[in-house]
Amino acid sequence: MSGKPLGWLQILRLGLVQTALGAIVVLMTSTFNRVMVIELALPAIVPGALIGLHYAVQLLRPRWGHGSDLGGRRTPWIIVGMAALAIGAVTAAIATAWIAADRVIGLSLAGLAFGLIGAGVGAAGTSNLVLLAKQVMPHRRAAAATLVWLMMIAGLVLTTAIAGHFLDPFSPQRFVAITAIVALASFVVSTVAVWNVETQSLPESAAPTGAPVPFRRALSEVWQDVEARRLTIFIFVSMLAYSAEELILDPFSGAVFSFSPGESTRLSSLLHGGVLCGMTLVAIAGSVASIRQRLPVRRLMIGGCVGSALALLCLAAIGLWAAGQPLRPGVFGLGVANGIFAVSAIAAMMELAGAGKGAREGVRMGLWGAAQGIAFGLGGAFGAGASDVTRFLVAAPGAAYAAVFIAQAALFVGASLVAARMGRPQAQQMTRPELIRPELARTGEAA
Repeated sequence: MSGKPLGWLQILRLGLVQTALGAIVVLMTSTFNRVMVIELALPAIVPGALIGLHYAVQLLRPRWGHGSDLGGRRTPWIIVGMAALAIGAVTAAIATAWIAADRVIGLSLAGLAFGLIGAGVGAAGTSNLVLLAKQVMPHRRAAAATLVWLMMIAGLVLTTAIAGHFLDPFSPQRFVAITAIVALASFVVSTVAVWNVETQSLPESAAPTGAPVPFRRALSEVWQDVEARRLTIFIFVSMLAYSAEELILDPFSGAVFSFSPGESTRLSSLLHGGVLCGMTLVAIAGSVASIRQRLPVRRLMIGGCVGSALALLCLAAIGLWAAGQPLRPGVFGLGVANGIFAVSAIAAMMELAGAGKGAREGVRMGLWGAAQGIAFGLGGAFGAGASDVTRFLVAAPGAAYAAVFIAQAALFVGASLVAARMGRPQAQQMTRPELIRPELARTGEAA
């Protein structure tokens, strides 16, 4: 670690960046999807493809991370990325209103907007996490990761709850106005939050010295790390299931339970509230486990995936027998299980980011971000396309959505099997990296 490490106040400020980022993204992945499917009566594959596009752009995350590694500065990437994200979100909202008048122009503008959103999320999100992984003291990394993600989920909950209230009665103009307010506020908050944090934590000589390492070589070195590779696979499979889940929940509530746009958005708030609860439980478990100097991160990842699968099976049952069945408890339980597996994976990412030889934090975080981007792109297409196909083949919408939920549950089970193969010694000691033997930290020897 170079320079002065980040203190808790600076960690909180970087958490505000993640909060601002999540506040914009949640409108694009939940409300935007719902409006296009229900209000505009478009096939679910249309918003699924657009959201998939913004994840496809994030395939460049490793390259952006490598660029920030070479330059030694993360702040410019964060500010420019948040600006692109805010502009893209407002443009997407305008495109949504335009689709009602001219679908060709509206959808073309939406494609451009989601490309900007993907670039913004990739640049800002990767660099923010790299700054945390690189400049937070090793014994604080897991706690910092949990804190930052709790702040992001809190932002998701507040945004969906407040936006859900003001969206009713719905109109395209109201949607554009609310999106613009959220985007502007998020950009201002993130810029103020990150300003001078890196300057205070890094000396002027912090920029890397020596001949720069080519990107392909850096990426190859990271991929040779067995634990990094297995974590990449876990992130891909688990996020494939999670992304499909998030994209069809709002249309599911509208088609099967006749929820209004505001009610559907508040249901997303309940889901993210469950995620917040699940992450809090892991944080509490980490505090208790620190007494024994060990946190079973791998087991938490497995348990979170299994719990997510069980919750999805409950939602499938609700879809089949919707009359009189409570939807909200099942959604909340799904969020809790999602939060457990997600924050456990984040803790693993923070600890493994600085492992291996050379300064590869940006490439490692970028690789995991790219795996998430691929998974979310494919998951969006899978969830939206599968719901369209099943609704075409099956007359009852509840049965159609139940089939998709069952498929997602199977993916979560597969993710738990991948997590079970991760190296037990390294995964179980995530919260105390100083206890990991040096020979286990070397590439490939933790397998």
